[in-house]
Amino acid sequence: MTTQNEIILPDGTPMTVGPAGGVLDTMLERLAERVGGKAGVSLVYGEPVMRGEVTVIPVARVRWGFGGGGGSGTSRNADTGQPEGGQGSGGGGGVDARPAGFIEISDGKATYRPINATGPAAMLPLIPVVLVLAWATSRIIKALRNRG
Repeated sequence: MTTQNEIILPDGTPMTVGPAGGVLDTMLERLAERVGGKAGVSLVYGEPVMRGEVTVIPVARVRWGFGGGGGSGTSRNADTGQPEGGQGSGGGGGVDARPAGFIEISDGKATYRPINATGPAAMLPLIPVVLVLAWATSRIIKALRNRG
């Protein structure tokens, strides 16, 4: 049995939907359209900076992603034994922008100069991985000790 519900989207638009998923699909499509409309060269290349005879154009690496899901189902209420239905959906997204380098223009020549991360700052992304591996290793060792 499919039921129809009217909801109001965040931008104030009314929408009639069936089971979970219709709302999510519409919201993700609108979000992708809005972000995609802003995804242009200005996200990757910064405003040129001129100093004397040299012009520098900052360059960034930009990534984004979106995801979502939804579902519906029925189960029996543990107290009453009556069938109950439910539905839900959710979604999310993220953006990652990092400096990649710069374009240096001087004497009629353009040269791309990458920014290479070195030193302690380059290791920061590895900290969560190391922590998870340490936690998992401790759990495995504990389980092995309790087993024998």
